[in-house]
Amino acid sequence: MSFQTILSVVTDKATVKDSLAPALAVAEAYGAHLDALCLGIDRTNIGYYYEGASAVALQDAIDRARAEAGEIEAATSAALDASGLRYGTDAEVAQMGDLGRHVAERARFADLVVLPLPYGEGKGPELEPVLEAALFEGQSPILVVPDTAKLVPKPQKIMLAWNESAEALRAIRKSLPLLRHAKTVHIVVIDPPVHGRNRSDPGGMLAQYLARHGVHAEIDVLSKTMPKVSDILKRHAVDIDADMVVMGAYGHSRFREAILGGATRNMLEEAPVPVFMAH
Repeated sequence: MSFQTILSVVTDKATVKDSLAPALAVAEAYGAHLDALCLGIDRTNIGYYYEGASAVALQDAIDRARAEAGEIEAATSAALDASGLRYGTDAEVAQMGDLGRHVAERARFADLVVLPLPYGEGKGPELEPVLEAALFEGQSPILVVPDTAKLVPKPQKIMLAWNESAEALRAIRKSLPLLRHAKTVHIVVIDPPVHGRNRSDPGGMLAQYLARHGVHAEIDVLSKTMPKVSDILKRHAVDIDADMVVMGAYGHSRFREAILGGATRNMLEEAPVPVFMAH
């Protein structure tokens, strides 16, 4: 198993190169096909317009978004032509409230979605719902690359955040194409339960599972010395000089949409390295 289809989502003409760069690096490393979804975003809130003006204002906003989508696609195609990779582009118009449908349709048929960190100065409000749609509705693994992090497409040292949850196990299974290339894999367990079937060997069954896939893993058992688990994980990633963190993504339902839970968001907001997630 390997990554054969990589998806990137581009929503701003000004950031086309920066948005595509991580996805290009991953697609090149694995010889994968790269799909780019080029979205022109209609940010109109028709409730702000007086009665009778909404239809006109909405059409103008859609026309602007359609033109923006075309410009993004043209810039994306130019960048991908120069890469020499196999690729495809789609230009679409989406309203903020309907982003999920457009992204999820593409993410469902991708082996990996590579996205920039959605938080920080200058980041558009559409980036977080794009990530959430790919992760929760598209059920695709996500590689989130912070602006300041160095991306190693075939990481040599990977840290696995392990808490025996279904989400963590799904993320680890989805990351096997990465894990097989790594020289060192650290299974990180924080304050394992004192009562339970794995209390005497926390992480042992996971290490055995990975070994049968040709992945050698070490187990790091840590104490919860900080209030947030995410802070412990980020500190340990820096301490061991990890190239990437693999973790489960946790969310909760709000108005029928799954959104990132606090622990997942905290991990992403100040991630020192790229984060591979699955739900």
